[in-house]
Amino acid sequence: MGPPEVILRRRSPGLAAGRLVFRCFGRPDTIPLDFNLAGRPKPADGMDARIPLDQLNPGRICLIKPSALGDVVQSLPVLAGLRRRWPDAHISWVIHRGLAGILAGHPQIDELIPFDRAARGWQRIGSSWGLARRLRQSRFDLTIDLQGLLRTGLMTLSTGAARRVGFASAREGAAWSYTDRVEVENRLQSAVTRYWLVAQTLGCTEPMPPAARFGLTPALRTWGAEQLAALPRPRLAIHPGAQWATKRWPPEHFAALAERAQREFGAGVLLVGGPGERALADRIAARLRGPFVNLAERTNLLELAAVLAGVDVACSGDTGPMHLAAALGTRVVAVFTCTNPVLAGPYGTGHRVVATHVHCAASYRKTCPTMICMEELTPQRVWPALAATLGEIVARPSVQAG
Repeated sequence: MGPPEVILRRRSPGLAAGRLVFRCFGRPDTIPLDFNLAGRPKPADGMDARIPLDQLNPGRICLIKPSALGDVVQSLPVLAGLRRRWPDAHISWVIHRGLAGILAGHPQIDELIPFDRAARGWQRIGSSWGLARRLRQSRFDLTIDLQGLLRTGLMTLSTGAARRVGFASAREGAAWSYTDRVEVENRLQSAVTRYWLVAQTLGCTEPMPPAARFGLTPALRTWGAEQLAALPRPRLAIHPGAQWATKRWPPEHFAALAERAQREFGAGVLLVGGPGERALADRIAARLRGPFVNLAERTNLLELAAVLAGVDVACSGDTGPMHLAAALGTRVVAVFTCTNPVLAGPYGTGHRVVATHVHCAASYRKTCPTMICMEELTPQRVWPALAATLGEIVARPSVQAG
C-alpha cells in the first residue's frame, strides 16, 4: 500500500483584516490580526502567498504544539525535518509551561514560548494578551499549528505570519486561521505519520520521519545511569498512571507482571510516575521481592527521559511516558483499553501492544461506570507479549555480558 495521499487546499482571501481587542485590568489593548495578506507589511522574500509550500524560504518559524506530553513527543520528528529543511531558520515552539521541560536545551529549537494553561479569570486574560503580543512582535514568516483547536487557531492568527499551515480537519473552527490547509485522506494512522505529512508538504523529502531528539546532556545521562546502577538487566520500567481513569490499568495488574518478570527473567524494575502517581507506584513496590527503584514523582521530564533511555523495556498504558520511551528507542509493551492502538500506539519497531476485546474498546471515554475492560484485560493476557520482549532482550550478548 502506498503512502496516504495529501491534498493541499489554499484558502481564498475572503476575510478582511481584523483586530483583536483584549481588556486587561480595565485597559484596552489592541493587536492587529491579519486574516489575509491585505494591509500586511511586505512578506519576507520567499514567503509570497503564490509560492508553493515546498518552495518557501522562511527566516522565522513558529511551531504550535502545546500539549499533551505524548503529542509533543510525537511532533519532534517534524521539528527535525524543519531544521534539516531550513538549517539557518529561527525556530520557536509554543508549549504549555508545565511541559516546557521536555524541550529544554533542545539542540534544534532556538526559542521556547511557554504559556500558563491553568490561569483563570483576569490572569487568563492577561496571559492570553501577553502571549498574543509576544507572538505578534516575533514577526514569524511561517506558523505551523499541529494542535488544531480554537486556542491554537487564535495563537496562529496572532503570529500574523504570511503563511499559516494546519490540518483541514482541525476542530473548533481552527482551520479558519490557516492560509494553507493540509487535508489527509487516510486518517487511520499514527500521529507521528500524520504530523510528518505536514513536514513533507513543506518540502521535507525523507519518506519516513526522522528520529526524535532531546536535550539530554552528558550530566543528565550520567545521572540516569546512576539511578539504574543497582538494577540488574533486563531492566523493566513500569508507568502505572494515566490522566483518564479508563486508561489506568490497575496497579495490581502491573505488579503481577513485574513479579513474574523478576521471577522468570531476574529483571530489575524501575517505577516511574508524574504528579499524583506515587501512590500507584507504591502499591506495586509493596508486592515486589526482587530489586527495584521507585522514582515516581521524583523526576522532572528530562530526568524521566534519562532513565527511560537506560532501561531495556517499558510497560505502560496509553500515556506520555509510553510515547517518550518509544521515541528514545526503548522497546515498549503497551496496554490499551479505551483508545485505538493504530492511532495512539507506540511508534517504531520492536514494540508490542495488547488491547482489550470488550465491545466498547477504543471508545475514547474518559470515565466509565463498569470498567469491564480492566477485568477482561488480565495480566495473563499481557504476559506473553512482555515475556517475548524480555526473552529477545536477554538473548542479546550485551545483556548476557552485563
